[in-house]
Amino acid sequence: MNRTLDLSTAVWRKSSYSDGGQTNCLEVADDQPGIVPVRDSKSPDGPILVFGASTWTEFVSGVKASRTE
Repeated sequence: MNRTLDLSTAVWRKSSYSDGGQTNCLEVADDQPGIVPVRDSKSPDGPILVFGASTWTEFVSGVKASRTE
């Protein structure tokens, strides 16, 4: 099944893990039930990766854990 995801109303925010500069800016949209769309803020009309919410939570937990080591 091929579905087209409408993200025209998505509210994007920069990840707190972006360095704050203009070179490493990841944006996520938290307002989509069950999924987490991710894009490069330098290319907002470019490709969007879509992760399942639980997969994204595991990824963020892993990133946080690696920062405390």
